[in-house]
Amino acid sequence: MPRTRLLALAGVTLALFATAAPAQDYPNRSITLMVGLAAGGITDTTARLYAEAAAKITGQRVTVENRTGAGGGVAAAAVQNAAPDGHTLLVFSGSQHATVPAVSNATYEPVKGFSPITYLFNSVVVLTVPGDSPAKTMAEMHDWGRKKPGGLTFGTPGLGSPSHLLGAKILLADKVPFETTHYRGGQPMMADLVTGRVDFSWPTLNTSRALIADKKLRALALDADQRWDRLPDVPTLNELGFGKEKVASWFALAGPAGMPPALVSRIRDIFIQASKDPELQKRLAENGTPIVSSTPEEMGRAMEQEWQTMQQLAKTLNLRQP
Repeated sequence: MPRTRLLALAGVTLALFATAAPAQDYPNRSITLMVGLAAGGITDTTARLYAEAAAKITGQRVTVENRTGAGGGVAAAAVQNAAPDGHTLLVFSGSQHATVPAVSNATYEPVKGFSPITYLFNSVVVLTVPGDSPAKTMAEMHDWGRKKPGGLTFGTPGLGSPSHLLGAKILLADKVPFETTHYRGGQPMMADLVTGRVDFSWPTLNTSRALIADKKLRALALDADQRWDRLPDVPTLNELGFGKEKVASWFALAGPAGMPPALVSRIRDIFIQASKDPELQKRLAENGTPIVSSTPEEMGRAMEQEWQTMQQLAKTLNLRQP
């Protein structure tokens, strides 16, 4: 064989080895899962369940770091700028991740700046009002909002979060005036909702179910394909005629752009295996949080679609900020 061809083959072999080597050695130290919202919300609590399960599989420490700010943009930028070695990853909502750059001058690129890995779970949200609210149904809440000076006060866990976009679209479609207050995560929002500082919100089942059971909050509607067995009297948006207003709320895992495909595959395998952990499955079922997964290619297409959708929503809802 000619010497030049031997050298070319050797180069290809070395390149393949260099690509595979990080995957073979991964992880060789602790893994950080970045979450862009405050502790206590659905992203944070579920990321911690995945972290515990992944730590059992890898034998390495897997920690969750809440890097709040800019509606999740601070965490996203930190991961985008991290080394593409798989030890710093982002757990995020697809719609929120795409909305931040759609409504402001974000410091990260929502699609090209990341290596998609897999979906993790879907979020189910529930329309809730304080326990002493005069509204007993969504229709009553909307009628009240049309009569109330200044309209309804709407609390969200963050600008561009799935519950923010869902609630805003429904109110606009039903011509209900409202003012929005954005919080840094689910917990501070829930504190103000319980005390009546805001009239309503769309929290996740995970953050609201105990307060609903204690009658501190009242559930009026559910964004799900079917009623939840623990809230059998609460109708779905489809039943109320608002099915077309739903906003996708998938949550996923990504790393910085430039991660080798073999490394992406290795990380995906770890988190798919983590999703089968009995304790994780039990907790997510209790919270009404469906586990989902995808290939990196499927997730990449979803990220692109969310980016296109959120740009349009930002214009429709006039969300653009300096």
